Amino acid sequence: MSGWQSYVDEQLVGTGQLRQAAIIGLDGLIRAQSPGWQLRASEGANIVALFNTPDQVFDMGIVVNGVKYKGTKGDDHSIHGTKGTTGVALAKTKQTILIGYYDAHQAPDSAANVVQKLADYLTENGY
Repeated sequence: MSGWQSYVDEQLVGTGQLRQAAIIGLDGLIRAQSPGWQLRASEGANIVALFNTPDQVFDMGIVVNGVKYKGTKGDDHSIHGTKGTTGVALAKTKQTILIGYYDAHQAPDSAANVVQKLADYLTENGY
């Protein structure tokens, strides 16, 4: 298991606040992801591009794992989206973008907080 995979398994999904998660590099390539969750190749590149113009999330939405989410937050450091009672929280670090998915049994604010806390930790440590 790579170091990135342990962050997905233990620090994101392992908290119980997220159902699935992934970490991509700023090149859009997958570094780690939850088993059974498949980000499509173009999704990583599109997410990276969206962080370059985060205000567009409100018009364009976010596509993660083949599902389009309505953009609810967009800035240089974090992007959030919802679809019904599910959603995604994304946070950018110096080297990566963390993606967390929550379902109807999890609280959106708690899910976003888990993603942001790990992103802050990674940023503080040069990642």
